[in-house]
Amino acid sequence: MTRTSSALLLTLALAAAPAPAFADDDVSKVNGSITAQAGRAHGDLSTVNGSITIDDNATTGSAEVVNGSIQVGNGARTGGLETVNGAIKGGSRVQVDGEVETVNGSIFLDRGGKVRDGIATVNGGIGLVGTEVGGGIETVNGDVTVGVDSHVRGGLKVEKPKGNFNISRKRPPRIVIGPNAVVDGPLVFEREVVLYVHRTAKTGPITGATAKSFDTPTAPAD
Repeated sequence: MTRTSSALLLTLALAAAPAPAFADDDVSKVNGSITAQAGRAHGDLSTVNGSITIDDNATTGSAEVVNGSIQVGNGARTGGLETVNGAIKGGSRVQVDGEVETVNGSIFLDRGGKVRDGIATVNGGIGLVGTEVGGGIETVNGDVTVGVDSHVRGGLKVEKPKGNFNISRKRPPRIVIGPNAVVDGPLVFEREVVLYVHRTAKTGPITGATAKSFDTPTAPAD
């Protein structure tokens, strides 16, 4: 997990200086939101204070934010998606050619989504429905739902809080591996979690937690 912060903050800080226009239509702002419209060629998108909206069926390079959310419409194709303080939400059939990362915020990807690399948060939940993830999933304080028909190829890890990320919470993270979901790699838990695995799901070896089996459409309430 890159934690998003250092490289991204440096990159976006440079946006304060005037930048030339590029043929691939990069857009960089300090204050203000960005919308990538379908039917236009978009390069990399970055803003410090503002949100990024990628319309249905649009194509862009990477999208990076410090303080703001990223919303990706149905059928869009993007580069990596990163924010520090904000949520990332993808509609159906979204294709991400990179990683999806946030520090303080949630990540949700709807049915038919594909992420080439991994997904990571520090303080924020992760939810997938019918999504393929080429890398792994990592979090420190977030709940994770690998929902129905999702496939994660790189395993799942919940890290022990440390340093600046040692943020207390009242309950342990809740991890759910849903109906017909697959996690190919190991599930590693460095802190206490509540783990539910559906009887139709398949996972790699589990260390640091004991799985509770369920056979209902959703996991039991804690």
